[in-house]
Amino acid sequence: QVQLIESGGGLVQAGGSLRLSCAAASGRPLSGFDIAWFRQAPGKERELVASMTYSSRLFYAGSVQGRFTISTTSARTTVYLQMNSLRPEDTAVYYCAMKRPGPRDYDNWGQGTQVTVSS
Repeated sequence: QVQLIESGGGLVQAGGSLRLSCAAASGRPLSGFDIAWFRQAPGKERELVASMTYSSRLFYAGSVQGRFTISTTSARTTVYLQMNSLRPEDTAVYYCAMKRPGPRDYDNWGQGTQVTVSS
């Protein structure tokens, strides 16, 4: 099992930007897997924010479309979530997750990183 680690969270004012990073603790490439970013605020359901399949198909939730971008390095050792035009409602713990391709649940999760957007 691959241990995923997120980083880059913090406190930012509304309208600001943050870039989150997700990588395997060992540094191994994540090629051959689907990778996704989720978020969860207190009292709210976990929400899929963005995903990238092993073949580089991209998906964005409507609430972040045009503001967030998921990307990766050429070797796919790190997956990023660039977050622009942040809003207070983006405040949540953000998680990266991975799975083997196909119609299955994400079954490998990082510990999460807190993002707080002040008004």
